[in-house]
This record gives sequence, C-alpha cells and structure tokens, in this order.
Amino acid sequence: MRASDYIINYLADNKINKIYGYIGGAIAYLADSLYKHPQVEMVNMIHEQGAAFAAEGFARTTGITGVAIATSGPGATNLITSIGSCFFDSIPALFITGQVNTYDYKYNNPRRQVGFQETDIVSIIKPITKYAVMISNTENLRYELEKCLYLSAHGRKGPVLLDIPMNIQRDDIDFDKSKSFFDSEEFQVLSCKNNISKEILADIELIINTSKRPVLLLGGGIRLAFANDELKVFIEKTKIPIVHSLMGTDAVAGNYKYNMGLIGAYGNRYGNFTLANADLIIVLGSRLDTRQTGTNLNLFAREAKIIHVDIDENELNCKNIANIKLKTDIKEFLKEINLINFKLNLDFWHKKILEYKDKYPSVQNINGVIKNPNLLIAQIFNCLKSDDVVCVDVGQHQMWTAQSCCVQTNQRIHFSGGMGSMGFALPCAIGSTIATGKRSIVITGDGGLQMNIQELEILKRRNLPVKIIVMNNQNLGMVRQFQEIYFESRLQSTVIDYSVPDFEKIAKAYGLSAKSIFYYENINDILKEFLEDPLPGLLNIYTEKFTVVEPKLIINYPIEDMHPFLDRKEFESRMIIKSAVESKNVQFL
Repeated sequence: MRASDYIINYLADNKINKIYGYIGGAIAYLADSLYKHPQVEMVNMIHEQGAAFAAEGFARTTGITGVAIATSGPGATNLITSIGSCFFDSIPALFITGQVNTYDYKYNNPRRQVGFQETDIVSIIKPITKYAVMISNTENLRYELEKCLYLSAHGRKGPVLLDIPMNIQRDDIDFDKSKSFFDSEEFQVLSCKNNISKEILADIELIINTSKRPVLLLGGGIRLAFANDELKVFIEKTKIPIVHSLMGTDAVAGNYKYNMGLIGAYGNRYGNFTLANADLIIVLGSRLDTRQTGTNLNLFAREAKIIHVDIDENELNCKNIANIKLKTDIKEFLKEINLINFKLNLDFWHKKILEYKDKYPSVQNINGVIKNPNLLIAQIFNCLKSDDVVCVDVGQHQMWTAQSCCVQTNQRIHFSGGMGSMGFALPCAIGSTIATGKRSIVITGDGGLQMNIQELEILKRRNLPVKIIVMNNQNLGMVRQFQEIYFESRLQSTVIDYSVPDFEKIAKAYGLSAKSIFYYENINDILKEFLEDPLPGLLNIYTEKFTVVEPKLIINYPIEDMHPFLDRKEFESRMIIKSAVESKNVQFL
C-alpha cells in the first residue's frame, strides 16, 4: 500500500472524516489519497493558518483530534500560530506537513538549505507540541503515526506534528509487518492511570463538609475530560456555587442559579467577590494563571483552602498555593467524589452571592448605567438556537462575551485562550460547522476579522451556516484601553495609523449577504432577522469608538477590588473576610 493511502485510511479508522489544508507540492500525494478515499474529505482553505484554526475548531467542537495538512516551507510555518493555540489550550490536533525528499534534506549539513522550500519545521515547533518527528524511514511511519494520534488525545491533550518527505509519502510498504506503537513498552508506560487514594478522598470529604462558603472554579479541563455529566451530578448534590475561567465558560449552563460567571482580571465583579470571600475553592481543570489570581498571590483567596485537580502535575506545582494537589483525570475524580455523602448548609452563602449578582450585573456599571457592549452580547445570546456553536475572536469583544453571555446546556463557546490569537474565530467556526453541520456564530472585532478575512470565500463556496457579527469600534480597543491607562493616551497603532475597511462591501464581494448598522439598545428585531436567515452572512455593528472593558483588575490589587473602584464603605460592606487593607504586610502600587 502507498504510504499516503495508509495514513488517510488510519485517520478514517479513528473517526476523522475531515482534514483541513491548503494544497501544495509537498503534500500532493496526501491530497491525492484524500481525493480517492470515500469517507474522508479534504477541506481546502485559503491560507494554512485558516486551515489550522479550522482543524482546531473541529477538535474543540467534536472532541476528536483535528487534522490539518500543509506543504513544506511557508505552508508549514503558517501553521505555527494555531499549533501554539492548541498547545496552550490543550486541544488535540495532528499537523501533517510535507517535506522535501529525504535525499534533498540537509540533516546535519551546515548549509542553510538543500531542497526547495526545505524547512526544519520539527525543530521550530518542538517547544509548542507534545511530540514532533520527521519520518526518515518508511518502516517507522506506522509507529510514529499511531504514537502521534494517541498522544494528541491522551493525558493532557495537545498538538503533535508529523513531517513526511515526499518520497516517503509515495513509498509502497506492507504496513501490517511494521512495528506498532501499541505493542511497545513506551505505550505501556504512557497509558498507566493515576489512582486516587482513599486517604485523599477522605481528606477532601472532610474539607467540603466543614466548609461554609465553598466555590468551584471550572476551567477548560471539564470539557476536555468529557466530564460535564459528572460535574452536573456533583453540583446537583452539593449546590456549590461555580465560577469559571475564560476556557470554562460553557462547562455549566449560564442559567444555573449559582453560576457566578467569569473571574479574574476582566471578570464579573460578582464573580470575583464570590471567589475572594470563599473559604474553600475546588479548582477543576484550570491552571490558576495570573489573570485569575491577580499579580500578588498574597492577596488571593486569603482565607480559603484550595483543592487543585489537574491532569498536568506541572500546573499543580506552578504557584504552590493549593492545600491539596491531585494529579488525575477530572472525570475520574468527579466519579469518585460523587459517591460521597455530602452534608452542607449553604443558605447564608447562597444568599450572599445572589446579593453580589443582583447588585453588580455585568450589563451595568457601578452607577447603574447600561454598558452597551455587554448588553449587545446579552441580546445576541437571547437570539441564538439551543445548539449553536459560538466562536469568539480576541479583543474587547472577547471579554464582553465572557462577562455577559448566557450559554445554554447544548451550546458550545470557543475562545483562543492561552495564545489569544486575533483571526481565530472565523476559521474556527468554519471547522466546527463543517465537522458537525451545526450553525456557528462568529463574534469578532474589526481587527480580528481582518486577520483571516480571506476565509469568507469558504462560506460562499460551501454555503455554510456561519453568521458573523462584527462589533466594530474602528480601533484596536483592548490595547487602546491599555494605552489610555498606562501611556497617557498615546494611541500609536490602535487609533493612529489604523483604519477599517467597509466590511459590508467586502462580504458582498465574496457573495455573502451583509448589512451595516449603528448600535442602539432596541436591536433585537435586527438580530433576530439576521440570525433567522439560514444563509451565511455578516452583520457589521458600529459601536461607540472609545469603548472600555470594565470592571478591570489593576496590577497588585486583589481580585475583589476592581476598577472603577467602589466607594470604600460599600466595598467593605460586601466583604465577609478581612479586606486587603486590613490584612498585614499588604502594599499596593
């Protein structure tokens, strides 16, 4: 069998029926094998970065490893941003790159390049992959292909890369006689599971049952572990309030009474008050990064015990603030603790956090004035179908969405978290929709849309049910807001020497329906009409120019004390624990 045929057959056997890419000479054999396979389709994008983000969207929505292919040289290097995105957000993805023939490859030769478009992509991307390898011998292909696909989807998930020279792709071999990764000692070691001791479970039971103000901090690890059902059981048994990181936004439905929303640097004020005043924080699949804890760890969770559960022991040990650190699969952890008989009385705690939520809703500032961008997000989500997939780009609109979306049980919402890459949302939506057939909603800004605007062509070509909503403030608002706070409003490159094209005309040039409007509060009818149309389309909404994301955490302040600052008497009245001002050895900038 030809090697390229074997690769596609193997992917098909593992339920991968869509492969995203952009054609090039070094992957011509793979593309030909895709053409011939009746069950696997190649989705030809307009740019390799778009293909990579589309494969990422496939993986984020289905839970199955996404696959993208690209030719050697510039094709391979154009994948890097999404490779990093998958690595930081733990998304299972296999990137297959073509390479020059082995007899044209330089190996250890000190010359810069031997073959045309030859590039050592493996060395370039090793720091942002779980595993990367170039195949130099056809006999190793089966082992490495099996290993790559396994690693992408097991343990802490993430991207892998397989670099395959053209002469290897076209080589014929009996792969049944090749060594299998699953017969190796390496597989036996990697597949060992971590058991949870009875002693640790007993400690956790005691801590939970003696807590008065517990809270669950949910991260992206919930969805990655397919643990939503087990989480639902735990929440129903305990009625413990939840908060979430950016990546954990769709772990629990937004209408759960005790869902206290986003926490951290741009979190909801009521969410940060909840987290700060807890006496127990159970962290599930979130890495407690600085945007969640604030820059001064002495001010975070000052009176709370912390139980941190994660599949990656490196994340457990990164800040050394947890009382119990448990390296295990979150689904297995929840299965175990769901067997415990919990005895909790949270009446006071529930009343307190609902007061926070009622007093500081995400769509109003501290003076009760409506925050139009947040209201717009709430209005969008009110108009969505129950199974829509929402893909959000990077910028102010990302934070508004995380603060004010109300995700339904069967909806998904995708953010580029760790990489925070502008241009993510449109190709991610394309990958998601092609994978599932479900409608995708893109929420983007004027800056983010321009990053991969060429992928609009796919929407028309394939008539995809993707609806794009542009929150257009005609500047790069997130960095502009930063410049206003820290650089005396010297708005270089965010307002100065920056402009926005006419997105309506551009979308129509691609053959899409499009409309431009100015935002006003009674926009529901326009949103409904736009979203009821089954055809792909773009709604360009001009917002106020100098928009802000608020509340916002200022450097060295505790997460509960956000800007714009509350009146000090009001702030103190909301605190259950001692405020940071009362705590010893606390200094603010």
